[in-house]
Amino acid sequence: MARYSRDEVRLPVNLGRIISMGVVVIVALIIVSGAFGTVGAGQRGVLLRFDAPTGKILDEGLYFKVPFIEDVALMSTQINKYTAPATSSSKDLQVVTTEVTLNYQLQPTQVAEVYRALRRNYESLVIQPYIQEAVKSTTANYNAEELITQRPAVKTALQELLADRLQPRGLEVVQVSITDFQFSNAFQQAIEAKVTAVQQALEAENALRRVEFEAKQQIEQARAEAKGLELQRAQVTTQLIQLRQIEVQRAAVDKWNGVMPTVVTSGGPVPMLDVFTSGQ
Repeated sequence: MARYSRDEVRLPVNLGRIISMGVVVIVALIIVSGAFGTVGAGQRGVLLRFDAPTGKILDEGLYFKVPFIEDVALMSTQINKYTAPATSSSKDLQVVTTEVTLNYQLQPTQVAEVYRALRRNYESLVIQPYIQEAVKSTTANYNAEELITQRPAVKTALQELLADRLQPRGLEVVQVSITDFQFSNAFQQAIEAKVTAVQQALEAENALRRVEFEAKQQIEQARAEAKGLELQRAQVTTQLIQLRQIEVQRAAVDKWNGVMPTVVTSGGPVPMLDVFTSGQ
C-alpha cells in the first residue's frame, strides 16, 4: 500500500479551497454587479419584482435592486416622433388622404402605468389607432375645400383631440403636423377649374371698374369744359362787344391803302364813312 507525505496530501486540499474561494468571489461579484445600475438622461426606470411593476419609478442616476428578484425597465421620456398615413372622408364625402406626424413624450410620473398597461408597445397599441380615429373625426367636420382654406384650424382641432385621447394614457402631445391633404383627381380638377373661374371673374371685375373709372373721368372732363364755356359766356357783355367792334375797325383802318373803292354794291357798307363820321 502506497503512502503519501503530508505535503502531498495538503496540495490538493489547498487547491480545492482556492477554487472554492474563487467561485465564491465570482458569484459575489455577479450578485453585486447585478444589484446596481443606472438610469440614463432622458429616462425613467420602472422597478419590477418578479417581472411585475411595483409602481416605484426610478429617477436618473444610480439605483439598487435585489438581484434575481427585482429588475428595472428603462422607459424613454424624451420627445419622440411618430408618422402615420391616414385616410378619411370630408363633410361633403370627399376621400381625403394625408400624413400625420406626432411629436410626443411619456409623462415621467406615469411611466409605471404605461409599462403596466402597454409595456413599450404604446405606438402600435395606442398612438397609431388614435391618430386614425382622430383624423376621421376631425375631417368629418369640414368640407374638402375648408380642409385646404382652414388648415390651421384643422390642425388645432386634430391636436386638441389627440391630446384629450392620449393624456389619460400617460402620453403627452407636444406637436402635430399635417402633410398636404390629397383628394381624388376629379376633385382636384374641379378645384383648379373653380380657381380659374374666380381669377377670370376678378379680371372681368377689374376691367369693368377700369371702364367705369375712365367714363367718370370723361364725364368730369366734359363738366369742366361746360363750366368753362359757361364762365366765358358770363364774361361777354355789351361793352366787350363794342370794344371788339372798335378793335376790328381800327384793324381795317390800319390795312386801308387810302384808295376809295370804285365799285360799291347796293346796300354794301362803306367802312370809311364810319371812320370819318367818328372823326367829326
